[in-house]
Amino acid sequence: MKDTKSLLAEAFGTFWLVLGGCGTAVLAGAGVGTLGISLAFGLTVLTMAYAVGHVSGGHFNPAVTVGLWAGGRFPSGNVAPYVVAQVIGAIAASFLLYWIACGMPGWELAPGKLASNGFGDHSPGKYALAAGFVTEVVMTAFFLIVIMGSTHGKAPGGFAPIAIGLALTLIHLISIPVTNTSVNPARSTGPALVEGGIALEQLWVFWVAPLIGGTLGGWAYRSLIAGND
Repeated sequence: MKDTKSLLAEAFGTFWLVLGGCGTAVLAGAGVGTLGISLAFGLTVLTMAYAVGHVSGGHFNPAVTVGLWAGGRFPSGNVAPYVVAQVIGAIAASFLLYWIACGMPGWELAPGKLASNGFGDHSPGKYALAAGFVTEVVMTAFFLIVIMGSTHGKAPGGFAPIAIGLALTLIHLISIPVTNTSVNPARSTGPALVEGGIALEQLWVFWVAPLIGGTLGGWAYRSLIAGND
């Protein structure tokens, strides 16, 4: 079992990811556009990886935790506590974001108003379930490959958060039009719980697809690409 400080670090890091990334989409999206939102998500991971990565490993994402387990970098007994901490952080950030957004005159909660993820009618580009599912699997798999490669014992020291943050930025640039980009079940859960409705109905996709992708990416890196530390 991981100690309390590690779990708190995961909760704080995931809180920052949702508040920074989804907050940019909700509060400033009209001004910064897709590029700005993508950078915001990347910057949240980069900053928290440097801030608390040395405490918990800087996962901030159930798919990353499961992927690192699949890649032989994380013990199975610590997976569930990490996931719970990440989801708690994401939910707390979503409720805070909702409270802040309510301070804007005329703002009302509606589908997509908290940057929830979706497919079909709930996809920014109206992409079908199959397209959204495959996108989430592939994006999450490559995210794990970048994470495992940049944190490998033979990789240049100190640069992993930059590579990981830029990878998440690129992932958002690719997939915001498709699913509004999850690759992170915790990030999807917070907004969906607050929004309810179609976001909550479609939430299963943004658990199943990223977890499959994370597992495939972790396994592929360990078994097919470069082994382990």
